[in-house]
Amino acid sequence: MNNDPTNPRRPRVRRLLSNKRSVWIAAVALSAVIGLSGCAATATATSPSTSASPSATAGHGVPGSSGGGSNSRSGPAAGGSSGTVSSVTTSGFTLSTSAGQKVTVNEASATTYQNGTSSTTASAITTGTSVLVLGTTSGTTITATQVVVQPTSSGGSTTYSASPVAPFKQGAPSAAKQDGQIPANYTEGSGTIVSGTTADKATEAALAAYPGGVVDRVVKLSSGEYEVHYIGVNWPHHIFVNTSFTVVGAN
Repeated sequence: MNNDPTNPRRPRVRRLLSNKRSVWIAAVALSAVIGLSGCAATATATSPSTSASPSATAGHGVPGSSGGGSNSRSGPAAGGSSGTVSSVTTSGFTLSTSAGQKVTVNEASATTYQNGTSSTTASAITTGTSVLVLGTTSGTTITATQVVVQPTSSGGSTTYSASPVAPFKQGAPSAAKQDGQIPANYTEGSGTIVSGTTADKATEAALAAYPGGVVDRVVKLSSGEYEVHYIGVNWPHHIFVNTSFTVVGAN
């Protein structure tokens, strides 16, 4: 090795080494940039897209489910049931429907009681009494707003002869049949849940025509008619009521 400080080749060697070091640093920096760009592209490609959840006001079946229409179930809704009181407690009672469904009824300070057209009290609710219960339904539990003591032979107004309700049987497939007419342009899962007097009238009409189940919501359709959703039985699942609160069909 030449140690002569006057050697003219030494500065050239230093320049070459400096140039090589600069190229190496630039290569490392470029690789880092490419790597980061690749990661960003991968993250963009694999990140799940997000969109606003549709506001469900009422779907079909399990509470909390949602569907494409506003009829997807979002929680307890106005409904009711009818049957015979099987037991009474300090906070309410249990009734058995004509199709064998057990329903728990919770009473509250605001619950009203009626016997025919006359007002009555909670003392009128005794074992063996036939009742109609209207209120907020969650599954097969109803928080009652109104309890009506009624004759066991009350019937519903329909535009056709209603078929018998098919009681629920574990493992048995739901019956595929139709009574009467289904409203034109009806799409399952469409409509808007209603409450108050409107829901009570539609619920009462449906229960009178098809006793045995539990109404867990009433939906107003675009035609102005109502779909009464029925649970606790194998058939029907939807009962259709017109604007005059007459049952026009079921499926």
